[in-house]
Amino acid sequence: MADTKREIERKFEFTSATGKAAGEAPGKTAGKAAGKSAGKAAGKAAKKRLPDLTGTAAITAVRRRGTATLDAVYYDTPDLRLAADGLTLRRRTGGADEGWHLKLPVAPGVRDELTAPLGDDTVPRSLASLLRSRTREAELVPQVRLVSRRKVTHLLDAEGALLAELSTDTVTAERGRAGAAWTEVEVELADGVDPKLLDAVEKTFRKAGLKVSDAPSKLARALAETGATPPARPAPGPADDTAGGHVLAYLREQREALIAHDPAVRRELPDSVHQMRVATRRLRSALATYRTVLDRTATEPLRAELRWLAAELGADRDQEVLRDRLRTRLDEVDVTLLLGPVRARLRVWDTARSAETRLRVLAALDSERYLDLLDSLDALLAAPPLRKAASRPAAKVLAKAVRRDHDRLARRVRRALAASAGHERDLALHEARKAAKRARYAADAAAPAIGEPAERLAKATKKVQTLLGDHQDSVVARDALRALAVQAAGAGETSFTWGLLHGREEALAERYERELPRVWAKTSRRGAAFARGR
Repeated sequence: MADTKREIERKFEFTSATGKAAGEAPGKTAGKAAGKSAGKAAGKAAKKRLPDLTGTAAITAVRRRGTATLDAVYYDTPDLRLAADGLTLRRRTGGADEGWHLKLPVAPGVRDELTAPLGDDTVPRSLASLLRSRTREAELVPQVRLVSRRKVTHLLDAEGALLAELSTDTVTAERGRAGAAWTEVEVELADGVDPKLLDAVEKTFRKAGLKVSDAPSKLARALAETGATPPARPAPGPADDTAGGHVLAYLREQREALIAHDPAVRRELPDSVHQMRVATRRLRSALATYRTVLDRTATEPLRAELRWLAAELGADRDQEVLRDRLRTRLDEVDVTLLLGPVRARLRVWDTARSAETRLRVLAALDSERYLDLLDSLDALLAAPPLRKAASRPAAKVLAKAVRRDHDRLARRVRRALAASAGHERDLALHEARKAAKRARYAADAAAPAIGEPAERLAKATKKVQTLLGDHQDSVVARDALRALAVQAAGAGETSFTWGLLHGREEALAERYERELPRVWAKTSRRGAAFARGR
């Protein structure tokens, strides 16, 4: 696994009397002419003095750390997919951190930087795998070379601790025969420093004639100024107020979430598997709910593949939920009732199962089937199989679909409440839970078109989903507790504690079942109000 560092920074540039960034050069000027004209402008900017930051916020001292030359080659697919998504992959020599660097956006001005040793010019597998959901089968090739002459200054507090690193970079960019040059200033916070420091620095810089850079990265600026155009990202939200416009906007949103969470799952970041599975399920649910908008003969094969991916992700997520639940239950038991090595047994049991589910997730993400699924999803969004209802006003079409899913949930809840206690009811409640999830997702997707009524229904339906989810977690926990009790008995250990927890889970499940009629009654009333258009 590559080393990771959270990077919080802000880039600035000098402005000229015209208000343009100093160092700007025509984008497609070729060869030496570009370097000469842009270099002069960048050289003028480089001679401008930065304001003294001593006394800004907690900065009490400024210490120069010397100058370095950084030579970086940036890699991307031939059609610049990484740049389109705000990612950068480079191989850099010079400076204290030479090597391969992959930067993944987290929030504006915040990126996770993952590093790998310099090696040769082959992209390290540890980094390439994190890009697979975007690159698919496309090759990563050199796109831009940036040579930066960097002057480094440390900004220190009263105790001499590092608050931030200030770098003044005179940059020369080469892309084929095109070139550009500019000077920029970058302030990167040290670990744990309050980001408000950047606001204070920006205020001081602004008074001295520096502005926040319009370009999110050096690579973005280099591409723009050398005439390269990454593929355009679709604008957020629906293209129009038709049913098709709203449904496609929702599908694009979930597609983006699916792609974005892929590297987080590979890095084992907290909650990443859960979030990726949610995006997968939302996609699958939307294709079912809005079948009057999209032709189901085209969407059903994709739904089947999304179901497969959700199941592969679910194994790992379900084990995570189960482990946390059992640990919590053990913490609730009086120490005098913890008989035998229960915590050690739980730890061994979880380690074995988690390793298995982790391998299952990685195998799925590394499979050709997964890439085919992503390609199929992209193809559907590029040429959606729209039906007649897609051209109608969104509110009416989407509301009808939401009501249909809510009615489906109502039938399953009634069936579960009428089922015999025990295994039959457990199965019926699980089916109701799945219907609640789909009904909630339907209302969520319709909310941008319908507004508050859909939002209220989604909120009410989530309460039913949560209650039924707690019940299903109890069912799964009881199965696991029985297996742990059998293992303990086979090893000559007492199974008393496992039996105690099993009994408590049974009591919890009964409580959830008693609460369901009350919770459902409130949701049912909300559904009736939605149907009346309130």
